[in-house]
Amino acid sequence: MLLGGNVRDRVPVYCGVYTAPDPPACRDLTQELNERYGFTAFKLSPYRRDLYAGRWGNVVKEAAEYFAEIRSIHPVEWEFAFEAHARIFEPRQAIQLGNALAPYDPLWFEEPIRPEYLPAWGHLRSRLDVPLATGESLFLPQDFLALLTAGGADIVQPDVCVVGGLAQMRRIATIAETHYASVAPHNPMGPLATAVNVHFAAAHHGLKLVEYKPCETTWCPDPYLPVDGYLELRPDRPGWGVEIDESVLGSDDYVRWERVLPIRPDGSTGYV
Repeated sequence: MLLGGNVRDRVPVYCGVYTAPDPPACRDLTQELNERYGFTAFKLSPYRRDLYAGRWGNVVKEAAEYFAEIRSIHPVEWEFAFEAHARIFEPRQAIQLGNALAPYDPLWFEEPIRPEYLPAWGHLRSRLDVPLATGESLFLPQDFLALLTAGGADIVQPDVCVVGGLAQMRRIATIAETHYASVAPHNPMGPLATAVNVHFAAAHHGLKLVEYKPCETTWCPDPYLPVDGYLELRPDRPGWGVEIDESVLGSDDYVRWERVLPIRPDGSTGYV
């Protein structure tokens, strides 16, 4: 209500899978998530092999064949996005991979290259036949302004835990709206980040989807849980709509994550 009131009755979400399971295993997983939470939109990885273990053209060919099979064994209305994890150095290779996925209509092609040189994103988007998404590695509203001024994205993905909170999310969303770009918040985090994103999404008209990663915690006994692929608003609850058991946070649920570094055949570190 402090943000001006809700523009939608519930918030649409997609489920981050983040890997590229074999098609039968992928189908089993997505069906389970659909039955449990109602998800009909998912995010996969396009990579079916070690990127440095062979010719790039084979990486691209296998990604396209994989998506074709994924499409063939799922309902036609379901959506699949692909996150390239910023592991491609050459924009030309990113264009090659994105356009190989294009015939099978991905929801979007996410962060194939690093964000530092924004003009490369304008070139990338101008050559792609798929929606281009990025933003999880950007920090300031000015970064998103530069990205969109360069014509570098169809969908922006600010992370509320990275950009500095809800007020910054609102500023970024306004910039996106003036450039006809939708917002799909990056949110592979826990239930508190999800709660903040629910309030942002409820009040922002230019929303695409909110990322949701199913997880269990001991410190949030009543997290927002998807119902029919949506997070329901909680207007009858105070604050963010969730309770946090701060006593548990001091001793439980700490997760350490480190990025796995790819190694090229010559022993050098691959691009990350």
